[in-house]
Amino acid sequence: MKSGWRVLFADPEMLVFPLISGLACLALLATFAIPIFFSEAWGLAKSDQLTKQRIVVLSCWLVTYMALYFVVFFFNSAMVSCAVFRMQGGNPTLGDGFRAAFSRLPAILGWALLAGSVGLLLRLIEARFKRVGEFVANIMGCAWTLASFLAVPVLVLENKGPVDALRESTRLLRNTWGEQLIGNIGFGILFFLLNIPGLLMLFAGVALGIEYQSWKIFAAGAGSGVAWFVLLGLAQTAVQCIFQAAVYLYARTGVVPQGFEPEALGGTTGLQAA
Repeated sequence: MKSGWRVLFADPEMLVFPLISGLACLALLATFAIPIFFSEAWGLAKSDQLTKQRIVVLSCWLVTYMALYFVVFFFNSAMVSCAVFRMQGGNPTLGDGFRAAFSRLPAILGWALLAGSVGLLLRLIEARFKRVGEFVANIMGCAWTLASFLAVPVLVLENKGPVDALRESTRLLRNTWGEQLIGNIGFGILFFLLNIPGLLMLFAGVALGIEYQSWKIFAAGAGSGVAWFVLLGLAQTAVQCIFQAAVYLYARTGVVPQGFEPEALGGTTGLQAA
């Protein structure tokens, strides 16, 4: 994580990618959700009546679901390409990232459909079989996360299609599964702990605002907490994409990329370049 921060500080403009991604996802979700919410169609998804209308509503949610996947992967692709460029000694710009993502637009769309379908399948298993389904979905979800971890770098940087990118990511898995597993668990724990100050600011603002009946204290505490969560979310996305790019370069070349120390990726001893 410290190595990822160093790379991010060298190119802090990379935070723009998750920021635009988040805003685009909110706008996209609002475009679909608000009209449905303020119409009678809101209850159709859970109703057995009006089958045709129900299909239309569920289809809209499915399109939204896949579109959200596409938006996230598009901006992650731009960020990963910039991170790889930086760790190879370059000085990337936002334009470089956007050009890389736009050049692979059809492949990113295909990957979003593939990943979205897997995610939807796991949710259906979880909902259909309750506790057993939740256990199975969690196991399958972990396996999918590991197998697809390097798919985006492969997709963007090696001009491979979605299926070939997944296959190549799985092949590279044998050299990097330890780094991926430890990295994913470690990032989750660290960012969970970093959420605590935001929660404290939020609770303190609400509690003190109510006690002193001051909306200013309430707004200051709540605003500080929300701002903390937003900034932390942007940083988490950026650092995790940088880590993903670093693991890809490490797996592909057997050389620890610039900005990272050998210990951060387990060292190069015994790693064969794929």
